[in-house]
Amino acid sequence: MHTINRTIQFGEYVEGYTIPVLNEREIRAAAGILFLIMFIAILIVIFTGNFVMLKYAVTIFLTDIMIRVLINPKYSPFLILGRLIVRNQVPEYVGAPQKKFAWKIGLVLSSLIFILSNVVNSYGPITALVCLICLVFLFWETAFGICLGCKFYSRFYKDKVQYCPGEICERKDRQDIQKTSRAQLMIIFGFIIYILIMVFLFNDIYSEHPSNLWDIINGTVEE
Repeated sequence: MHTINRTIQFGEYVEGYTIPVLNEREIRAAAGILFLIMFIAILIVIFTGNFVMLKYAVTIFLTDIMIRVLINPKYSPFLILGRLIVRNQVPEYVGAPQKKFAWKIGLVLSSLIFILSNVVNSYGPITALVCLICLVFLFWETAFGICLGCKFYSRFYKDKVQYCPGEICERKDRQDIQKTSRAQLMIIFGFIIYILIMVFLFNDIYSEHPSNLWDIINGTVEE
């Protein structure tokens, strides 16, 4: 019975932490791999209309998330890959309870996509929207280290969230290097204006189909 309990559990018990934790670094790595697979599969659908890779990607995604939630995250194939990738980095421990809640959301979303695309064999705005939500969740996790699903944990559970990435659970004053000045905000605003002007001025030029470089060198480009 002790072996079964150690096999089917969520999170690891690490000295110095009062609750089970997970390594945020390997979670980000796994999210990045899943994001890349799903993104490529969706691009194939958009540009070729072929849903085969998306169906495989959804099945793989669902299987992995089921292993995490229903058995044990340490047996998740993508988390194992993530662990191998970041094995030389110092672990960044995060609380397991909020991650489990977030992955339960992922389990519901991936199950819905699987039913609509693989079982019913359909496509439509609902499937597209759910896929987009999954991509956003994965992207924020891997790019910014922000678990969007974890944000909802405190709304459903009264116990305090512990061990968040970057200690964002704790209310602390930002250090000077973290503060954004008014000048920096103006730079962001100015850059957006710059992009809009660039689109207005160069849209016709950038819309021209490119020519083969070798043809340009030989002067054989067709007008």
